[in-house]
Amino acid sequence: MKECVIVDGLRSANTRAHGEKGWFKNKRPDELLTAVYDALFARNTKIKPEDVEAVFVGTANQTGMAHDIARLGWLAGGYPEQTPTNGICQQCPSGMSAIEHAARAIMCDEGDIFIAGGVEDMLNIPMGTGVDFPPRLAERYNPEEIPMGPTAEKVAELWNISRDDMENMAYYSHKKAAAARDEGKFKSEIVPIEGEKEDGTKFMVDSDQMIREDITVEKMSTMVSPFKPDGVVTAALSSPLTQGACALILMSREKADELGCSYHLKYKAGAMAGCDPTIMGMGPLYAVNKLLGRAGLTVDDIGVWELNEAFASQSLACVRELGIEENAPFEKTNLWGGALALGHPLGQSGARLVITLSNIMKTDKTEAKYGVAALCGAFGNANATLWERV
Repeated sequence: MKECVIVDGLRSANTRAHGEKGWFKNKRPDELLTAVYDALFARNTKIKPEDVEAVFVGTANQTGMAHDIARLGWLAGGYPEQTPTNGICQQCPSGMSAIEHAARAIMCDEGDIFIAGGVEDMLNIPMGTGVDFPPRLAERYNPEEIPMGPTAEKVAELWNISRDDMENMAYYSHKKAAAARDEGKFKSEIVPIEGEKEDGTKFMVDSDQMIREDITVEKMSTMVSPFKPDGVVTAALSSPLTQGACALILMSREKADELGCSYHLKYKAGAMAGCDPTIMGMGPLYAVNKLLGRAGLTVDDIGVWELNEAFASQSLACVRELGIEENAPFEKTNLWGGALALGHPLGQSGARLVITLSNIMKTDKTEAKYGVAALCGAFGNANATLWERV
């Protein structure tokens, strides 16, 4: 089989999905995608849009402005009609699934150059928009336990995750994200895009909006759970509603060599997994175990982990159950912060994790041979992907 390598990956900043305070409140998801595509081609001039075999885009809520966003977003950006597109939905892992589909196509010699990524606009397409749940689900699961917040509370209870440990994790997520931002670590992956402040002032958005400068454990301890009367999962321990887009250029290694494109990671393996939707946050546990078993590796072989922080309870439970680490500050996991601070634009996040993983392994963890990105998804979806240094 051919080898698939990452040539480049870029993203928008992740901004608050809020009609007044969100920096991208006047941007559509297709516009964010176009800005990312434009920047990718501008930075990789040896690759032309007409050279792309296909474009795969993950989105959790494919309705409204995100209806067939893979195709309509590509055409709206002025890109070639002849380039086919494919929208991917696996809920939160959608962007990661898009990458895996492209990687496997390359490995099967179905093309040499692909674009894969994800986009989500939780302002213009709120979570659950247009969903008509099958009534028969209630015969199998308690409907009150399927929404995301209650799943996080259930995981905290079943895996005995204390509020203190979750608040400690959230604190370090923000502190590490702020440090990475201040040290310029995200500059190589974030495309500056014009946005607006609350007063209407236009400016170039080049950093993630939700990183809190003033976060303290003391402030978090005063918050109340919106999900359960005696709950332990608060807004500070949940990923915020977010807007964002990202995309990567994936190529066969031989084509990258032919064009003189640089790369440092190749796709090693991927694994999707399913689990009980009422504990959907534990999905990465099952996906990672399947992934490592498939690759013949152990947790100790992995030098860098990017694990989406949908909620502090589920991410901390997964880190512990996998035997990666016990408590924050983590030494191998989410080294530049996680979704509690950076935001979680649902279907975009799986691809964003891979971009950040790639950059960490390029600059901060050059000794690491393997990196893994993984995340849970609504209704018990999960995905994990393994990358190897070349």
